[in-house]
Amino acid sequence: MLVAGFPAAAFDTNCYVVAPGPRQECLVVDPGIGVEADLDAVLREHHLQPVAVLLTHGHLDHTFSVTPVCGARGIPAYVHSDDRYRLTDPISLLGPQLRAMFLGRLEWTEPDDVRELADGTVMELAGLQVTVDHAPGHTEGSVLFRLPSDVETPPVCLSGDVLFAGSIGRTDLPGGDPDAMLRSLREKVLPLTDETVVLPGHGEPTTIARERATNPFLLEVGRPPMPRRGL
Repeated sequence: MLVAGFPAAAFDTNCYVVAPGPRQECLVVDPGIGVEADLDAVLREHHLQPVAVLLTHGHLDHTFSVTPVCGARGIPAYVHSDDRYRLTDPISLLGPQLRAMFLGRLEWTEPDDVRELADGTVMELAGLQVTVDHAPGHTEGSVLFRLPSDVETPPVCLSGDVLFAGSIGRTDLPGGDPDAMLRSLREKVLPLTDETVVLPGHGEPTTIARERATNPFLLEVGRPPMPRRGL
């Protein structure tokens, strides 16, 4: 499997290109701000043909370039149904400071073809089997995209802003939910196998083994509950 990742021009958002190998179809994950030139370079280098864009969630730093990337190639964008509304008018969902940053600089239009994801969906795209795990908490429709292992590569989890190396996504933005995040970590992240490679929405890659052993948020979630005393 071929995985190429590079940061967007702002917010250090990671954009990924995933394919079975060079000279094949591929998927583009989270095309953020100003990724078009770097994306085109990766596609040319490996002779890849995108067939879909996958969005781990609907925040603008992960979706900024989804419409030009999809439109230039006539391909669909996939997003969880609970974050679908975020593709309608993403600027209106920003806080005042960020709204001022983008206002007047972005004429937003939705992709022509938006397809909604659901928990447990297994998609066959670009010769890859992609499993969708709904993992709300950062946003209502945050998801993990999982790719199974093969003879040469371990399982891969594209975690968006659910899980980072040493941290997790913030839950204090509109649509965030701390309780939902804890459930997602407990029910969706912790059950992943130790060898799973985590490709986060920001920062460096990691593994579930590393995060299970060192990530303070996973350590807290993984502790057994304290026994109750008294009545």
